[in-house]
Amino acid sequence: MRIGKHELALPILQGGMGVGVSMGGLAGAVAACGGMGTISTADAGYLEADFAKNPFEANLRALRQEIGKAKEIAKGAGMVAVNAMVATVQYADAVRTAVAAGVDAVVSGAGLPLDLPELVGESGTAKAPIVSSPRAAKLILKTWDRKYHTTADFIVLEGKDAGGHLGFDEEQLKAGSCPTLEELLPGVLAEVRPYEEKYGHPIPVFVAGGVYTGADLARYTKLGAAGVQLATRFIATYECDASQGYKDVLLEAKESDLAIIHSPVGMPGRAVRTPLVERLEQGLRQAPTKCSQCIKGCAPAKIPFCITHALIEAVKGNREEGLFFSGSNVERLDRMVHVRDIMDELMNEWRVST
Repeated sequence: MRIGKHELALPILQGGMGVGVSMGGLAGAVAACGGMGTISTADAGYLEADFAKNPFEANLRALRQEIGKAKEIAKGAGMVAVNAMVATVQYADAVRTAVAAGVDAVVSGAGLPLDLPELVGESGTAKAPIVSSPRAAKLILKTWDRKYHTTADFIVLEGKDAGGHLGFDEEQLKAGSCPTLEELLPGVLAEVRPYEEKYGHPIPVFVAGGVYTGADLARYTKLGAAGVQLATRFIATYECDASQGYKDVLLEAKESDLAIIHSPVGMPGRAVRTPLVERLEQGLRQAPTKCSQCIKGCAPAKIPFCITHALIEAVKGNREEGLFFSGSNVERLDRMVHVRDIMDELMNEWRVST
């Protein structure tokens, strides 16, 4: 399918996972197979020598390097994207840096990316919001049309079963009463149609959250989706940029080990119940020891834990202090595989199911 000025051979997106879980290695491997690989911009420079003293500079430097690495691995195949969280202080700078580095697409969530067209400009970089409801899609598309005279190149509809930060009410998530992707998709497709007509090109909608197999891909495409986005499944790959310690936590986890936590970002999130999560559930606070000012509106003196520290410790494999985000299908991870194995399996299952 065509996305902006790019051609995407396979209708498969790899979701952005930060800190450091989906970087140039994983994104490049997915793109090399014809899909869209996604680098997380969240604290991309956590391994840089000057990260503690100059986190902003380190993050942007590393982001450029990771985009270059992914492009080199992809060798012109697929698409290389970044996932940029609106809630981060470096949101605008990260998007501009990624665009200047030649990224193919910017996918943006954890807030409403109402000014994303301005940040992308006339670069030709594809732009996409992550939404969790038709209402959010309507607001974003209406704003982009009215203010910037443009529209989305594609949309990611993220459902309740995704890992990481979620765009749903925390109590509804815990009660299991959130709408399903099947219930949300028709409304988002309806919001997209007028802008497809106005701007003369399709706006593919990819569904995410709880997607795992090629049969899932077939089911959602029959309902009108253009394709799917997967994230958790790509963690148990040799190409994933996280440590083996991180991967082992997810490989060992059961569905019963998952918990809904409240993130300092201001949103609920799904993560593996580790000692950190257990302490948070008991009402205990893990006070930040230092602050890199990564999240807008974060109050270090009040937050129960520092999400930057927790995610960095997780990607290193620190089970005691790490926050291990995961989707609801974590129990289905049972072995390490290569990215190409997953991509081939998804497409073979999809062909059988259509």
